[in-house]
Amino acid sequence: MKKKTMKEIKQLLTNISSDEDPMMKDLLVDERKGVQQLIKSWHNQQKKQDQLEHQFIRMMHYERENRQRGFMKIAGLDEVGRGPLAGPVVAACVILPEDFKLLGLTDSKKLSAKNRDLFYDKIIDGAVAVGIGEASAKEIDEINILQASKKAMIRAIEQLSDVTPDFLLVDAMELPMNIPQQSLIKGDAKSISIAASSVIAKVTRDRYMERLHNEYPMYHFDKHMGYGTEIHLRAMKEYGVLDEHRRSFAPVRAHL
Repeated sequence: MKKKTMKEIKQLLTNISSDEDPMMKDLLVDERKGVQQLIKSWHNQQKKQDQLEHQFIRMMHYERENRQRGFMKIAGLDEVGRGPLAGPVVAACVILPEDFKLLGLTDSKKLSAKNRDLFYDKIIDGAVAVGIGEASAKEIDEINILQASKKAMIRAIEQLSDVTPDFLLVDAMELPMNIPQQSLIKGDAKSISIAASSVIAKVTRDRYMERLHNEYPMYHFDKHMGYGTEIHLRAMKEYGVLDEHRRSFAPVRAHL
């Protein structure tokens, strides 16, 4: 029987999901180096896929646990932008359906910009509801960053359309709201709902800072997103402090 080409084998492997597949057993006895390399790559891909599956199952723990307690509209909440010297703090509230699945979804800081954008679209399309809230630099100066972060989260909940959550999973925060809730330290790596809100908040804030860059290109907001990098500090020294800067933060205050 004529041996399959490397291209044919590569295509064949995309339809194999187990070592027990008869087609895989045929390939394993093919001694060609190229074939064995393709099989090795397939095994590595399967291992990565299994890890993502296990990660997703693990991150569904708090959602499953609270559904068993009778809560059906579980919202994940996270915020981004507590550390920057400029721009708002942005929070997102996401309610996912029980059958939602998005392998690889985790803390937005661990994802590439490309994957964050891809996951953002998938979350928006697949979620039961998404709310986004923010607190401005001025509000941060007036009430401090912790209280502003809470305010942004509450606004995100209020922005949910036609859905009121009956339980909140919150990243490292307790909100002054009459809704049952659970605070999870590093929740964006423990809860799929919080991870989803982390992605929505991160992409939303990054896009805000990119628009701010278009308005004030000399500050290079698209490069540092408002964080206190050397290029940002130099720009403040040269061009001054904007309304978007947090004047209660020491590095900004030093340039007033």
